[in-house]
Amino acid sequence: MPRTRRKRPRKVTRVPRSDAALPEFDRGAVPEGLATRRALREMGLSPGDNTGPVAILRCRLCATRPNWACRHPTRGFLLRVDLARPKRVPTLAQELALDRAMAARSTCSRCSHRYDYCLPLRTVGCCDPCAQGYEPTPGTYVLTTPVAHRLAA
Repeated sequence: MPRTRRKRPRKVTRVPRSDAALPEFDRGAVPEGLATRRALREMGLSPGDNTGPVAILRCRLCATRPNWACRHPTRGFLLRVDLARPKRVPTLAQELALDRAMAARSTCSRCSHRYDYCLPLRTVGCCDPCAQGYEPTPGTYVLTTPVAHRLAA
């Protein structure tokens, strides 16, 4: 009978909240002007001139431990909203280049059908119906329409 492995005792590194490098806020108690990266994205902003986080959004587990700093991976980092900038909008030429790159990854080399997902072109070299030797059904691939223009802006 095989022996069970001994678990190493996990060393917990606790830091008092007063010694934390950045100020910490519980969820729902974040002051105005601070937001997480995801909240900035929902507002249509990018981090912009933020050089790093200015505060930490504590996880839900640490809300029950007010004396200790949050060290969990689920914590969030808060950035300043006034330093954020609007998201950049890609030009038509950039969108066309991205569409061509995605078309190259999702178009089968044998049957020339374009799929909604990336094909395993490096390993298999074609789509699954071509590799298995049957005709793909019309609902599985995308019917492409020609592009009206190819001008940038």
